[in-house]
Amino acid sequence: SGEAPQVPVASRKSGTVFEKRLIEAYITENGRDPVTDEELSPDDLVELKTSRIVRPRPPTLTSIPSLLSVFQNEWDALALEAYTLRQQLTQTRQELSTALYQHDAAVRVIARLSRERDEAREALSGLSVRGGPATNGDAMQVDSPGLSNQVIAKIEATQERLSKTRRKRPVPADWVTADALNSFAPVEKSKTPYTEARSLAVNATCDAVLLGGSNGKVGVYSVSDKAITEELDVGSGRVTDTLWAESRAIAATSTGSVKIFESGQEIASFSGHSGEVTALAVHPSGDILASVGVDKSYIFYDLTSNTVATQVLTDAALTTAGFHPDGHLFAAGGVDGQIKVYDVKNGANAANFDSTGPIVAISFSENGTWLASAAKGSSIVSIWDLRKAAVIHTIDVASPISAVQWEFTGQFLAIAGPSGLVVQQYSKSSKEWSEPLKNAVPSVAVGWGLEANSIYCLDAQGFISLLKAQ
Repeated sequence: SGEAPQVPVASRKSGTVFEKRLIEAYITENGRDPVTDEELSPDDLVELKTSRIVRPRPPTLTSIPSLLSVFQNEWDALALEAYTLRQQLTQTRQELSTALYQHDAAVRVIARLSRERDEAREALSGLSVRGGPATNGDAMQVDSPGLSNQVIAKIEATQERLSKTRRKRPVPADWVTADALNSFAPVEKSKTPYTEARSLAVNATCDAVLLGGSNGKVGVYSVSDKAITEELDVGSGRVTDTLWAESRAIAATSTGSVKIFESGQEIASFSGHSGEVTALAVHPSGDILASVGVDKSYIFYDLTSNTVATQVLTDAALTTAGFHPDGHLFAAGGVDGQIKVYDVKNGANAANFDSTGPIVAISFSENGTWLASAAKGSSIVSIWDLRKAAVIHTIDVASPISAVQWEFTGQFLAIAGPSGLVVQQYSKSSKEWSEPLKNAVPSVAVGWGLEANSIYCLDAQGFISLLKAQ
């Protein structure tokens, strides 16, 4: 105040004497000692006993001494403010220096981790699995650079042979027609012991159906005997998928193994996946097998030597798989809602198709340009044009879908679900879609019979239903 204090108090923190009303106002506003900048409260003030000081007459600005006094007070206030600003500047500089040091250290750590991640990804992208005949489930060594020249030559020969004849291939004379499909109805229903079976595979001669359950068993259902005539033991775990490769029965399990049987005997066993194997597919040549799994990889097997040909890592867990009719492309559906299409020969990602949810079923059409897919919980089948990389048609069956399957000529698409079976037809002449069959038989898997004149359906209770024309 520039005046002798009327009620002097001393600060316990700095020992400085202040005017009580002024220091209390300062504490209320700042909460600190103006000298040491330590925290200060009214309780830290000690009142001093002094003799009564007569307040001098307030100065006026009518004399030089009073003006000098006012100027002195203003100068003192500016000096104090400058001192406070220097303190704050010093503290801010220290905090900024610490923050810059921590940021520089974090950037160095992130750069090192990014480099290690990129090196690991580059190393993993080049990994493939190679092994000899694996009849006892031994782990494979990850050291093969890719498919062998013999396998690549087989893929190229198959593509050249099939791509030349596929479009010119006429519809067989005894093939099913839309009129015949209109009269399809269940004619047989057989109970099997596989109450939790989720896959069904019809062999080439359509006289045997392969299916498996949760007890580590795969059953061979004889169409003529209408019963399970042979049972194959795949060990522990649930059977997740089955298929035929000519006369060989192949099964995948939830424990990550793939087993191959011939004449009732296990001839090969693979355990290249680090988790559940979710789907199998066989190449049009009949000599290459593919498996996909939750470990985000797919594996190709050479069935001529019962060896692993290559393993390719992807960016998501895979749920379903299929080969293009010409054999040069491989498609896999993922839990990320993408259908990933790869070049079979080198594993390059040729295209990605985005769906609405995890993919549960895919099927290539024999016309070579279409791919049907369904997402988990969806009632819509999407028809993708591989040339346009876009959906050209959708089919809404009004209930969740479990499986989709084109037949050999590419005219009819079977759509299976717990609410029933639907068959859609595409007419090349009219370029229109129609629905020749809709039946309430519940299905988790579906397969076409001989010349598509019959359809096999598997329900969740393990019943196999045979639909034929009445």
